[in-house]
Amino acid sequence: MLHEATPSGPAFVRSGLEKKSGRVAEAPVISIIDDDASVRTATARLLRSLGFSAHAFASAKEFLSSPRLSETSCVIADVQMPGMAGVELQEYLVAHDHGTPIIFMTAFPQDRIRERAMKAGAVCFLSKPLDEARLLECLEWALMTRQNPAGPGASE
Repeated sequence: MLHEATPSGPAFVRSGLEKKSGRVAEAPVISIIDDDASVRTATARLLRSLGFSAHAFASAKEFLSSPRLSETSCVIADVQMPGMAGVELQEYLVAHDHGTPIIFMTAFPQDRIRERAMKAGAVCFLSKPLDEARLLECLEWALMTRQNPAGPGASE
């Protein structure tokens, strides 16, 4: 299970939320999709403690019908969920031109599903219980990729 983070958070989080041009930059919106309420709650609590705007959804269908879909900077989704599975959500987002980076998490890692998700553009494929530091590394990568689709370090 995730542990609470320090209030200051990693440097990338602090720098992403500092004032820019005299205005406070908006916190990146992270959507957490998992049918396990305890995972949703813990992950959202961690991300909010780091300054993110975190929204939790019990299913892919709930997320897709929400107003958060268009403002989400990164999706953190469970692989196995009733209804639409995480990889099916990814396929839907790709097919509908949503360039939202996805981080997958699962209690039942399978190489076949991991390969499918990564080939389709997933940022990371993590095992539960989540390692907080690894999740934050993946989130940093996802947000840098979203800001610069050529990838971190690419010239602008």
